[in-house]
Amino acid sequence: MSKKASFKKTIFLTTMVLPGAIWFFLLRYLPMAGIILAFKNYKVYPKNPTFWNNLTHSEWSGIKNFKFLFATTDSWTYIRNTIGYNALWIVLGLVIAVAFAIMLNEITHKFVAKTYQTLMFFPYFLSWVVASYFLLAFLDPTRGLIDHFLVNHGMNKIDWYNTPKYWPFILTICNLWKNIGYSSILYLAAITGIDTSQYEAAAIDGASKWQQIWYVTIPNLRPMICILLIMNVGKIFNADFGLFYTVPLDSGSLYSATMVIDTYIYQVMTATSNIGMSTAGGLLQNAVGFVCIVIANKIVKKIDEDSSLF
Repeated sequence: MSKKASFKKTIFLTTMVLPGAIWFFLLRYLPMAGIILAFKNYKVYPKNPTFWNNLTHSEWSGIKNFKFLFATTDSWTYIRNTIGYNALWIVLGLVIAVAFAIMLNEITHKFVAKTYQTLMFFPYFLSWVVASYFLLAFLDPTRGLIDHFLVNHGMNKIDWYNTPKYWPFILTICNLWKNIGYSSILYLAAITGIDTSQYEAAAIDGASKWQQIWYVTIPNLRPMICILLIMNVGKIFNADFGLFYTVPLDSGSLYSATMVIDTYIYQVMTATSNIGMSTAGGLLQNAVGFVCIVIANKIVKKIDEDSSLF
């Protein structure tokens, strides 16, 4: 290929990438300049309340904005909940999503398979506000389906929205219900890309269906599993704000089970109007996530270098 043709091809490909690159720069990299807020005591100056003026004239506070994350008795509660829920959901999400993907792949009738895929994928597009009303239909203390069933069978009602011990299970079910479909489709796409000759060779060697799954499907899914696992580990100190704030209907009596770092930061920022604190919280979450990704990637790289993210 001549230099002129190579240059034209490069310009053409660059033009295709340019809109996405501009979007990424404007919405991802440019706002990173706001990290400086994490180290300032941000104040609004009435005479000139523009953001730039407030930012430049606000005093430096060092790491003071980070201290609020660990200065209260609630610190252990939200750290435990954030890491505990994420760790549990990473494991359950991986096992259940892979299992569903394998089962969907075994469905031979195309219409049935597409129907199942659509029904599983649909909850992913629903907002947590809508999901919270679905849940309310089951758990409402006056007209909820579950309490109605309990009363009809001679049992006492349960005040779900004021009883924390049930919510680790409820939140886990809600999270899996909403996200398993999306993960299953990713694994299903990877399964459909496996060379069918591997299954044919395994069948000729006398391998049963379970043996084909264990010795052919799972090994071929390993790169996808490792990459998604690394990415999910990077979000272990982040929480789904919509899930933890909207689904429990912001019930204060459930804080021991539903308070996570995102809802805690929101409550502090609402009470103090200090966006420096929320910026500090977000920066800390991303820093911890970056460290977790690097560590997880190194572990995967030692076990299987081809399955690592970088």
